[in-house]
Amino acid sequence: MILTVTLNAALDLTYRVPRLRPHASHHVTTAAERAGGKGVNVARVLAALGHTTVVTGFAGGTTGETLRRLLAETAPGDGGRITDRLVPIIGTTRRTVAVVDASTGDTTQLNEAGPDVTAEEWAAFTDTYARLLREARAVALCGSLPPGVPVGAYAHLVRQAHAARVPVLLDTSGEPLRRGIAARPDLVTPNTAELAALTGSTEPLRAALDARRRGAHAIAATLGPEGVLAVTPDGTWRATPPRRLTGNPTGAGDSAAAGLLSAWLDGLPWPDRLTRAVALAAATVKAPTAGEFDAETYEDVLPRVKVTAA
Repeated sequence: MILTVTLNAALDLTYRVPRLRPHASHHVTTAAERAGGKGVNVARVLAALGHTTVVTGFAGGTTGETLRRLLAETAPGDGGRITDRLVPIIGTTRRTVAVVDASTGDTTQLNEAGPDVTAEEWAAFTDTYARLLREARAVALCGSLPPGVPVGAYAHLVRQAHAARVPVLLDTSGEPLRRGIAARPDLVTPNTAELAALTGSTEPLRAALDARRRGAHAIAATLGPEGVLAVTPDGTWRATPPRRLTGNPTGAGDSAAAGLLSAWLDGLPWPDRLTRAVALAAATVKAPTAGEFDAETYEDVLPRVKVTAA
């Protein structure tokens, strides 16, 4: 199985309005809620691709209960499924709100900080994580850290995984990324803003090269509508979609991470991994809610992704 870690899981709410205007009341035409957080989104895409996944992290309060119920209701993919191993906490799981402007396709995102996690709850999680690593083929460490979790948490979890001989994908930002990358994860998947904050460079290739020198075995930087840039021991490539797609980009980076991870475990070479990642990210932009992808768009984009040496 593939283990995904979401320390700051969320109940994702998506509202669609005809036009988003500041200082005005809005009629919501559609509303949806999903179990969310970056690792949960990755797990959902992996399951849709046919992989067996286990989700761990924290969940608490009424929103945590709703998140777990929605996670249990997630439809399995072709042979894939999701198992809930979230650790209960006293605090309340956060919510995120995405407001989609139907007139432009743009999305406004509102993210709560997350619950306070106690030292005892963190210790309970690390025990659970150690047990789950025994059966994992790979682990994805994803998202922000809730208050109370040590800032070096991801570095610790990377080392635990490596001690268990389990490869690690790391997708986070800020100081948790800076510390986590020094623990030498196998793959890091930052976006351009996260890369710039880490390295001080706004030029993606220079920043990715710098990030890899800081400890990552490979870097796959998501470039939004411009695709993905990968700096790896086997070479450097840039993959771009055939056209720019409008829609809700929430979760597109998570889908790219899931595509990279699934293709890696399928034994595909880097260009094919990037092709899958870009197609899934594009298909997520066209999905009606966060953390899902449109299968028709995926099948349409997949054969037309362009991969070139960078």
